Parts: sequence; structure tokens; C-alpha cells
Amino acid sequence: MIAQLTGTIVRMHHNPLVLDVHDVGYAVYVPQRLLTTAILGEKISLLTYTHVREDALILFGFSTEDELSLFELLLGVSGIGPKTALGVLDRGSDTIKRAIIASDVEFFTAVPRLGKKNAQKIIIELKSKLGSTSDLDLSGEENPETNQVIAALMSMGFDRKEAKEAAKKVPIEGSLEHKIKSALKMLG
Repeated sequence: MIAQLTGTIVRMHHNPLVLDVHDVGYAVYVPQRLLTTAILGEKISLLTYTHVREDALILFGFSTEDELSLFELLLGVSGIGPKTALGVLDRGSDTIKRAIIASDVEFFTAVPRLGKKNAQKIIIELKSKLGSTSDLDLSGEENPETNQVIAALMSMGFDRKEAKEAAKKVPIEGSLEHKIKSALKMLG
């Protein structure tokens, strides 16, 4: 199994990019965001996932351990293949985690090749794997926007309890951004 590659980008007009590692060119599929920021001739290091099928051996590369872990979690969901998982990862690891915690089906259905049924599977199967059940609060007592405020605060390092308390105290009117700012002010 190939776990990491460090080499020079020799081709990158589209996915996969080709990485030259000691005169061997490896075709590596990467998230679109990485492909758009990479520079031809640049030396990079990628954490890789080796996908083995009966008729192919395909490499997928990631710049962080977090992206690789999330990719592997997505592959564990039945009906999600590596190219769809890669498409989901283009949305950003933190954003994906917040969408899962907030049960945001529309976030996932915006990804090409991902329908509502598989989006729901991702949320159901990964919610418990991305934190303790106390972090997730599956009771559903808050409205979706309050859940988004709580998820945003938790992504900034606040624990579930203090994020929930601050979110309850924000004004009902206003944009989501305004509510998050208000909650941050309350938290000091």
C-alpha cells in the first residue's frame, strides 16, 4: 500500500495530476481545490489512499491527515465511491463536518453524482463517527439555524455546552452571520 508520495508535479491540466517521484510518474487524483492551487514543477508531499479494484489500482492524494481520514470515512458509507467522496471533499473538511452535525442534506445534494438518499446515508452513518453523541445532540430541540450557530462555535473550539448556551441567548432576527457574531461576543 502506498501511504505517501513526495515528488514534483509534472502534469496537472486536469485530474489526475502526475507526480514524478524518483523518475517514476504516479497519477494521483486530488481534490479540485488542491489542483487549482498547485504549481507545475512544484515539489509537494501527498498522503495517499490506494484504491484497489479488480481492474484498476488508483491513487488519491490529500494534503492533510484530516482530509484523508474524512475521505476514508466517506468511502465507508455504502453507495459512495472514491470519485464522489473526492467531490464531497472539495467542499472543505470543516464545512463537511458542520453539515453532518447540522444534518444539512442540501449541502451534500449540491455535490455532482450525489442524490438525496446517499446524502442522508452520509449524515446518518457519519454523525456518530465525528464526535461523541453529547457533541451531536440528536434530540432536535433547536431549529436548524440554531444548530448551525452551535456547530460554528464548536468548530472554533468552544465545547457543546457553552456553544448551546450562547446560541440560546442570541436574537431570533438577523442573519446567520450576525447570530454567530452575537454568540461570540457573549462568549467573550
